[in-house]
Amino acid sequence: MWNRLWEHLWERHRGKTLGGAAGVLLGILYLICGFWDMLIFALIVYTCYYIGKRVERGDTPFPIEQVWRWFMDKWRLFR
Repeated sequence: MWNRLWEHLWERHRGKTLGGAAGVLLGILYLICGFWDMLIFALIVYTCYYIGKRVERGDTPFPIEQVWRWFMDKWRLFR
């Protein structure tokens, strides 16, 4: 039963599965190494899940061009 579940997750949701697993591992490491807050742990897991989801869809992990355009529209540096 568990094997079928993991095969399904791996075949259909590879990016989300890897992102979530990476987030949990990084979050546990974060919790073990010092004083950690649960919000930071949740943020790490969600960030890794979101990146995995974007990679799975074929998007770039971080849309730097959109962020750059947003900053330029907001700040209008030296204009």
